[in-house]
Amino acid sequence: MERTTNTVRSGLLALGMAGLVAVRAAAAPVTAAPADGSFLYVANQEAAAVTVIDLETHEIVEIIDLEAMGYGANAKPHHVAVEPDGSFWYVSLIAANRVLKFDRDNELVASIGFERPGLLALHPSEPWLFVGRSMAAVNPPQRIGRIDRISMEVEEYDVFIPRPHALLASPDGGWVYAGSLGENSVVTVEAESGEAELLRLPGSGAMPHVLVQYAISPDGGTLVATAEMTAKLLVFDVTEPVAPKLVGELDVGARPWHPSWSADGRWIWFGNLGANEVTLVDTSDWSVAAVIRGEGLAEPHGSVLSPDGSRLYVANRNETGSYASSDRMGYDAPGGTVVVIDTATREIIDVIETPPYASGIGLASSPR
Repeated sequence: MERTTNTVRSGLLALGMAGLVAVRAAAAPVTAAPADGSFLYVANQEAAAVTVIDLETHEIVEIIDLEAMGYGANAKPHHVAVEPDGSFWYVSLIAANRVLKFDRDNELVASIGFERPGLLALHPSEPWLFVGRSMAAVNPPQRIGRIDRISMEVEEYDVFIPRPHALLASPDGGWVYAGSLGENSVVTVEAESGEAELLRLPGSGAMPHVLVQYAISPDGGTLVATAEMTAKLLVFDVTEPVAPKLVGELDVGARPWHPSWSADGRWIWFGNLGANEVTLVDTSDWSVAAVIRGEGLAEPHGSVLSPDGSRLYVANRNETGSYASSDRMGYDAPGGTVVVIDTATREIIDVIETPPYASGIGLASSPR
């Protein structure tokens, strides 16, 4: 099928009534990428594409067609990690069994094989990229990968848990946390040596939480995990990284997905894939401070905060088509979206339409 490179950006127009907004959409061509801008990278899993968005204008500057690059229509790009300075970015391809490295000009510079890659996590100081396994993998190796981001060579570390999915490096870089989809277990891995310590959670024989993803406090002392099946946010004390302690559980909306922790340590944001909403948690008392619903929130998956913390970007799968895209861009499936939330007002301020199934999302953590 011929796929157009045109895109639609939907702007929100206030109608003068509290809480009431409408989407105004107009077709627009892909715009040229500014040389010194900052970009948002969105994996479009069912489109074999990655969408590149200008953070200032919210315009799509490029849609990277992975099928045209030889990775197949079923490549399934899943998650994105971006160097802090924006110089390179990485995407995992579940079905192509590859992790790709692109430069700032969106040119492919390296590719490495890895079985069923899922989430990606950058080490904060060493040139390492950690790789977990996809949720789509039924019985993947009980190992995570450590890729050298310069040589693009990979080592694999045993984590001794089925279906390792949740994945995050600690702020000081000493540790990597992995979590299981198949059992209620958390693993702490020493980043340098690969030595692993296993924590089985209380009630580990009960229904699995299905640990989707982690976020960690800026001081590195508290780790949270989103639990898909039990609809909880799990809170861990990791002041002793080798011995995480489960210290709290918070009931949240259906199927909490990728969390983002604010730089001041006060707030945690995440989408609820099963409820078409975004939850905001106040860490001062571990309560739900707000639940955000509105146009464009349709099976929210990935989330990321802008470098200054003023915007939350939420990628939405929209597999069921509950959000009616104004232009399907040549694809048969419903288009995905990126919803932009003002973190001060907690209101949706923009809806950016993308190719189908927007999943993992990433941006440079340092403003340019």
